[in-house]
Amino acid sequence: MSTTLSSRQQAAASRPKSATNWPKWLREPLLHFIVLGGLLFAADYAIVGNADEAHTIVITEEIDNESEDLFEAARGREPNKEEMTALQRVWLDNEILYREGLAMQLDKGDDAIRERVIFKALSVIDTNLKQPQADEAALRAWFEQHREKYDEPPRFDFQEAVLAGENSEAAVREFVDRLNNGTPGGAEAGLRVFKGRPRANLEQTYGAEFANALESAPAGAWRALPTSQGWRAIRLDAAASSKPAVFEAYRGVVQQDWTDAKMAELRTAAVRELGKKYQVKIEQVMVE
Repeated sequence: MSTTLSSRQQAAASRPKSATNWPKWLREPLLHFIVLGGLLFAADYAIVGNADEAHTIVITEEIDNESEDLFEAARGREPNKEEMTALQRVWLDNEILYREGLAMQLDKGDDAIRERVIFKALSVIDTNLKQPQADEAALRAWFEQHREKYDEPPRFDFQEAVLAGENSEAAVREFVDRLNNGTPGGAEAGLRVFKGRPRANLEQTYGAEFANALESAPAGAWRALPTSQGWRAIRLDAAASSKPAVFEAYRGVVQQDWTDAKMAELRTAAVRELGKKYQVKIEQVMVE
C-alpha cells in the first residue's frame, strides 16, 4: 500500500491562504459566506467526515470533489491550486458558522437548513461589529486603488460573421477576403451584431488576444481574428475610449463599497477567531 494524492487531493493539501491572496471573485462582500457557502457547498452537515470530536472539522475528499465539480460546471474549467485552496477556505468558514449557529440553537424552527443557520450565525456576528467610519482621504485612496470599478471601460461595436463548419485560420481568412471584396457570405454564415461591449467582457468571451487585436483593428474592414474558441471573421464598427471617473460623482458609491469591504474584513476576522477552537483535518485516501 502506498499513499498517492490525486490532483484534487494535492490541491486540497495546501494550507488556507490569507484572503488578500484569493482570486478577486472570491473577495466580494458577503459572496464569501452566503453565495458560495449556500449554493456551491449545500452539503449536509453529516458529510463533514463524521468527526468524533465536536471541535474537529474534516475536509473530506467528497467535499473537495463536489466543490471541484461545481466550480467546473459554473466556469467551464477545473479550479487551479489557488482557487481550490480559496474554495476550501470558504467552505471551512461556512462550516464554522454552521457549527456555531447550531451551538447557539439558531436552527430552532428552521428544520436545520444549513444555509439559513449560516446566515443567522453571520447575522449574530454582524450585530457585534462596529461599522467603520472613513474620512475623505481614506475614501479617495480607495477610489484610486479600485478605479477599474468606476472608470468607464473601452467599449466596442462590432460584427461577427459566423462561418458554418470549419473555422481554421485558412478557412476564415479566405472567407474574410470574400467579404472584403463584396462577395456575400450567403447561407454559409450567420451574422451577429454587438453594441457597446466592454473590453473585460470581450476578454472573458473571446480571450485577451482577441481583445488586443480588436482594439488595434481599423474600423470598417473584416479581419480574421483568433479567439479562445478558434478563428472568427470580425468587423469593428466603432470603438469608444475609456473615460476616467470623477471621485465627486461616485462619492456615495465609493463610501458604500469601502464600508462593505471593511465590514467583510471584520466579519472574516471574527469567523477566523471563532475557528481557533476547531482542529481542521484534510482527509487523504490510501490507494493501491
